[in-house]
Amino acid sequence: MPAVFPFAAFRPSAEALSEVHCAPYDTMNRAEALAMVEGKPASFLHVDRPDIHFPAEADAHAPEVYRRARIELDRLLEEGSLQKDIIPVFSIYRQTMNGRQQTGLVSTVLAADYASGVIKRHEFTRPDKEDDRVAHIDATGCQCSPVFLAYRSRDDLDALIAAPEMTPPGVDFVDDLGVRHELWIVEDAEKSAQISVGFGAIERFYVADGHHRSAAAVRIADAHPESQAAQRFLTVTFPHNQLYVMDYNRFIHDLNGSSEKQFRALLEAHFDISSGEGSPEKARSFGMFLNGSWYRLSAKTHTYADLPVVEALDVAILQRFVLQPLLGIDDPRRSSRIEFIGGIRGMNELEGKVKSRPGSVAFAMFPTSMNELLDVADDDAIMPPKSTWFEPKLRSGLFLNPVLM
Repeated sequence: MPAVFPFAAFRPSAEALSEVHCAPYDTMNRAEALAMVEGKPASFLHVDRPDIHFPAEADAHAPEVYRRARIELDRLLEEGSLQKDIIPVFSIYRQTMNGRQQTGLVSTVLAADYASGVIKRHEFTRPDKEDDRVAHIDATGCQCSPVFLAYRSRDDLDALIAAPEMTPPGVDFVDDLGVRHELWIVEDAEKSAQISVGFGAIERFYVADGHHRSAAAVRIADAHPESQAAQRFLTVTFPHNQLYVMDYNRFIHDLNGSSEKQFRALLEAHFDISSGEGSPEKARSFGMFLNGSWYRLSAKTHTYADLPVVEALDVAILQRFVLQPLLGIDDPRRSSRIEFIGGIRGMNELEGKVKSRPGSVAFAMFPTSMNELLDVADDDAIMPPKSTWFEPKLRSGLFLNPVLM
């Protein structure tokens, strides 16, 4: 059974909150991060994206870049923009996007539970991205970005962490994307005990987003066995049925030597091709933007019938019958010829990519469902990379977990 723990967080002061909170470090490029911190010396991006303090051509993973993250964190602490909790606490975090709400528990969990599989994963990780998170934690002494976990919804636990409507939240703001973020600190000792017991009875958690941060936490725990804090990592855990998964689309730079006519002919062995614009409306259907036109690809039965859940996923069908055999993308995690485009950017992003690169192609995906994600994880199977895009994103800078300070 996984365990959850309260922790003494670094949080923004009330006066600095509006400037400190920011989008997650991995949802933007350097130029976008620079624009976001303009006129905001207390923005947490100074810690999360320390590369903005160096020339564009500098190595973003050089030791001095990570050291700058610690310098910026110390500055925010000294200025009082960030302050530490007096005692360990749980928090309740609610997000509202387009009228839909999701409410989760802010806590720490054991790195050993991820390593042992009690916290289930569904993706492989890349060593370079793990290395980046390990270096950032080593330099700052903090886990700065929470891992996004899910559990199979249960009425009793969902009610236990439901937002306390009669008590105003300590944090309440709307971000630049129109998402409302509310945060309550659980101050009642009895309720904290109920949370610990209730969540301790769950059979397993699931990583929705944050596999690299989870894997980095295991490495930090192994490297610092003397530190109890380092044995745990920062999470927000939501009921699975409240979460919203968007499409995660694909852009491929070229047709691997085929002409447009040849490529379409090859597709016909596995897909029925018709006209149809933009995002598909059902599973096993794909949007394809090629040479200025949209097409609809409908997977033929042999591509998914009588297969394990992971092999019948839309992302797996596309990989097995298009990306690998026709476009030569054998390892999408490492190929430089493929880009993954989050659905939040819309179809215009795919069209723009293709139009700017003649001979390229883009695929619009139907979103992987939460039930598919949980079933794959329960089977100890691994999805193709970039199978899920969750919205809204967890805001950064609202709570940090000091593990080596």
